[in-house]
Formats: sequence, structure tokens, C-alpha cells
Amino acid sequence: MHIKDYIEANKERFLNELFGLIRIPSISSLAKHKPDMFRAAEYWKKTLLEAGADRAEIYETKGNPVTYGEKIINPAWPTVLVYGHMDVMPVDPLDLWNTDPFEPVVVDGKIFARGADDDKGQGFMHAKAFEYLVKNDQLKCNVKFMIEGEEEIGSPHLGQFCEENIDMLKADVILVSDTSIIASDIPSITTGLRGLAYLQVQVTGPSRDLHSGLFGGAVANPINVLTKMLSSLLDEEQKITIPGFYNDVIEVSADERAEMAKAPFDLISYQKAIEVDTVSGEKGYSTNERTGIRPSFDICGIWGGYTGEGAKTVLPSKAFAKISARLVPDQDHNKVALMIQKHLESIAPESVTVDCQVLHGGPAYVSPTDSKAYLAADKAYTEAFGIKPVPVRSGGSIPIISTFEKVLGIKSILMGFGLESDAIHSPNENYPLENFYKGIQTIK
Repeated sequence: MHIKDYIEANKERFLNELFGLIRIPSISSLAKHKPDMFRAAEYWKKTLLEAGADRAEIYETKGNPVTYGEKIINPAWPTVLVYGHMDVMPVDPLDLWNTDPFEPVVVDGKIFARGADDDKGQGFMHAKAFEYLVKNDQLKCNVKFMIEGEEEIGSPHLGQFCEENIDMLKADVILVSDTSIIASDIPSITTGLRGLAYLQVQVTGPSRDLHSGLFGGAVANPINVLTKMLSSLLDEEQKITIPGFYNDVIEVSADERAEMAKAPFDLISYQKAIEVDTVSGEKGYSTNERTGIRPSFDICGIWGGYTGEGAKTVLPSKAFAKISARLVPDQDHNKVALMIQKHLESIAPESVTVDCQVLHGGPAYVSPTDSKAYLAADKAYTEAFGIKPVPVRSGGSIPIISTFEKVLGIKSILMGFGLESDAIHSPNENYPLENFYKGIQTIK
């Protein structure tokens, strides 16, 4: 049976099975959802066995579990290791969702739910492509699956899992669908990912919250101090001001920048999709260059004092912020995190104390475009979409990808099918049915 016919005959079942996975609120950053991580791991185990895996097991780590499955046809044949993640981001702010984030619905040809794209929908495509190949006796390679539960918090325990299971995880290439394409009719293969350094900073002033009338103007306000410190980290040209930050940044050649510029990109559509009147970023670079080949610095969250309804005249004791620095080759995420920490401590006034905590991070990754695996992916996209895919560098980060190369010695191919409009990590995350089914067709 042809793959298109198989998808058509089973499309409703595919969705129902995917929806069962999506309904599990597997939020890795919240401890109360730890049991849900094991429910998701069990669901993946069942899915792989039903799809045709010879065996599937759940491995516990010091954090969340990993589901491993395999089908070995011939040890002499090439082996593909499929990587995905079962965990999802928190759903806050809940009031901005149009539907229940863990009750998937299809509206206007799109699945709306947390994890619809990232990464339950995209990961599930591999299970269904694998099922098709097994059921129709078309599998021509060995296949292994490694589905983890901590990607959204930086995969803190997967590196050790890989080190402890090197023999079990031996493969010729790692296949990942956790990225995007330029458009539904313009496929692309992600050839690079930015690295990440993610920190939380706490600024403490007085030992307790104070009356803003009795103490305002006489005692430093930690929120005022923190916002002033953070605002100083970007100059008027949107360049990061931390001393030494750019020392290890690889400058991309004019020729490569010219090649990047050939990728289709509609700035007006880009702005309309996120409802902004203009873009912003480092002077001298295009929007695609700013997210693909240049580092960035962002405040992902900031809080302190009174934020409830109505007024409370309080001068807060503490202020907090979460900081994300996206990195490029050859920036070391540990070095950059320490650099940010030391700089914040150095610019803080004596009226407050600063405490920085590194939450997670990882290095950037660049994939070669002349390998057999890349050329095979190129061919698969061309056959499924009727057009040759464009190689692109993504602004996102999957920190574990570089760890795979370091620990397992295996390169990864990033075959994503998401769209920028899928709103991953945001309210109303969605995934087009067209891309879900086209992904299965391409991956097989």
C-alpha cells in the first residue's frame, strides 16, 4: 500500500492516538506533573510496541523517564535513532487560551493544544511512519527510538543516560523532528541551532517589604534597580554590552550571508503574523540573520512586589528575572552564563545584593549538508513536497543535540515540519493537519 493511501485509511486513528498523548499534561518544569511524565512514557512505550517495535522499555533517570524502543532487522544494516521529547512547556497564561490546552481540538484544519507541534505532534509522525514501513514490509534499516522527558528544561539527565547506554544507542544518524519549515509549500532542513544560557537573577534590598510612602526615596527599590541593570545590557543598536560577550562569536562570511539571503522570506507577512509594526534587532543584520547567526539577549520573565488586583503601596524586598541568551558557534554556554552573572554582580549598587542561578543551557550546533543522511533527507522532502528543501539555520535551541555528537559520536538531521505560526511555547499552540500528514509521508 502506498504511504498516501495508508495515511488516508488511518488518519482518524492517527489523530485519536495522538490526542491521547496530548491529553497527558506532561509539564517537565512543574514537580506536581512528575506522575504525568511516567504516564507519557508508558503511552510512548505502548505506541512503539503497537507500531511494530521488537521491544520498548522505560528507563528511569535522576529526573524524568526516557522511553526507548527498537526494531533490529539486520545488525549489518544502517541504523536510525529517532529522538523526540514527551514533555511540554507550561500553559500560562491560561486565560489567553481559546480552548483547554490539554483537550485537543481541530479548528480550521489545525490541532490546537499544548504539545500539538512541540513535540508530541512532530514526534508522533515518526511512530506512524515507522508503523507504515513495518506493516507494509518496507523497512530497510534498523530503527531505534529515544523519547525523553526533560527537553523543555534543558535535558539535564539525558547526557548521563547516553553515556550509560552507548552500546544500546549505537546508530549511524539521529533523526529529529522538533524544528520548522519556511512554509507549508516551502520545505527546509534546519542545518544549525543556536546555543543557550538560561539564568534566574534575584535582587534583594531591605529585609522585608516596606511602606512605599514611609521609605520610598530613602531606600533602594529592588525592582527599580533590577530593571535599570537589565536595560543597560543592550545598547541603542541592540548590541549586548557585557564585556567579552562577542569574543568567541564566529563571524559568518559574506558569501554565506548571501546564500542565506536567498531563502524565501516575507518581512511584511512575518510582522503581520505576530502583529508588530516593525522588527527590532542588532543593527547591520537582517531578521533571518539575527535569529540564525547572531547571539541575542532577552528577559523572559520579571516579577516582584505586589501584582494582585487594586493597589498596595509597597516597596518590595526582592525582585526577580529570568534571562535567556541565545548563542552561536563557538560560544561556550557555561562561560557565557558565568560572564552574565559576574557582570550583573559588578554593576549592582551597594544598596542591593545579587544572586544568579544558572537553570540550564547548551552549545550551538551546525550540521553538514554533504552527508549521506542529509542528502537522503533532501531527497525525501523533494519527493513529498515536489520542491527541493532550503537549508536554514534556526534561532531555536535543542541543547542535547550537541551532547549527542560529543557522547555518542553521531550527527543529527533536523527534519522539522512546524510553522512559525504554530505558536509553540505560547497560548493556542497549534499544528496544521496538512503538516502532520505530510511529515509522516516525508519521514517514511
